[in-house]
Amino acid sequence: MSKLTKNQKLAFEKIEAGKTYTLAEAVAKVKEMTFTKFDASLDIDVRLGVDPRKANQMVRGVVTLPHGTGKQVRVLVLCSSDAEAAAKAAGADYVGLEEYIEKIKGGWTDVDVIITQPAIMGKIGALGRILGPRGLMPNPKSGTVTVDVAKAVEEVKKGKIDFKVDKNGIVHSSVGKVSFTVEQMRDNAREFIATLIKLKPATAKGTYIKSIYLSSTMSPSVKVDVKSVDE
Repeated sequence: MSKLTKNQKLAFEKIEAGKTYTLAEAVAKVKEMTFTKFDASLDIDVRLGVDPRKANQMVRGVVTLPHGTGKQVRVLVLCSSDAEAAAKAAGADYVGLEEYIEKIKGGWTDVDVIITQPAIMGKIGALGRILGPRGLMPNPKSGTVTVDVAKAVEEVKKGKIDFKVDKNGIVHSSVGKVSFTVEQMRDNAREFIATLIKLKPATAKGTYIKSIYLSSTMSPSVKVDVKSVDE
């Protein structure tokens, strides 16, 4: 096991082993014990009482964070020529079709989100082997396949993110930056958790939200008292 750095030791000293914190206390702790020179992400991990192997217990959705993600999201819109102007006006970083399909086939994936139209999906289906592993393949469930590409661009730029439970029943996501105020960090985390609760599968039995942990890019994790989320 590698030795802890000075900053890592300082960070661990700021949390009590085994203690559960309220949501407000947890975001304050994460902010306090983050010593990175860059603006670290605020990360959340929620363990759900579901079995992701069952289709009727797969939890997947989108949420618009009230204070945004804190990062510049690079958006590519693959659309018909008549929708290009609207997509550009909405703030898309790259807009086009055939030329970008060829770039992607050549290995270019220097974007964070790809948005397209239902009529275009047939043309980009072959890109799945490239885009899928990178989480870039457009999907109607995440709102990235839509007839209104301009609206989708605006939502993504404002802080809309999509998430999906993993094979272990955990949802991982970044919900802001440590440079945010404690209130902004708390609001974003609360909105994310509230969205997860709304998506509870009818077939899920027992405790749904089993645990919540917050951390920053390089900080220890802080356990959150699930009951404190609504406080």
